[in-house]
Amino acid sequence: MILEVAILHVRQGQSTAFEQAFRQAAPLIAATPGYLGHELQQCLEQPDQYLLLAHWRTLEDHTVGFRQSAQYQQWRALLHPFYDPFPVVGHYRPLQHYPAPPPPET
Repeated sequence: MILEVAILHVRQGQSTAFEQAFRQAAPLIAATPGYLGHELQQCLEQPDQYLLLAHWRTLEDHTVGFRQSAQYQQWRALLHPFYDPFPVVGHYRPLQHYPAPPPPET
């Protein structure tokens, strides 16, 4: 499994519109062979900054299967206008995993 990580800097004041566009775009990425799931998280300290974590079966499922697809062209049209600067994307492979401890009893 490969983890795609992208820090998304959204143009100031465009967060609500970006989140709406991302909801429209999510099914496009989800329909790609090799896609395993994703999370979109908003930064608490900088509300116009987001973290995209996408899980792929292989690197090529993302870099070739998705990025060279018609779905990616739609994804790009929906989301790329929001970015400033354009995000840098990294791909990571798992080395270690420790489960989080259970929450304390209340």
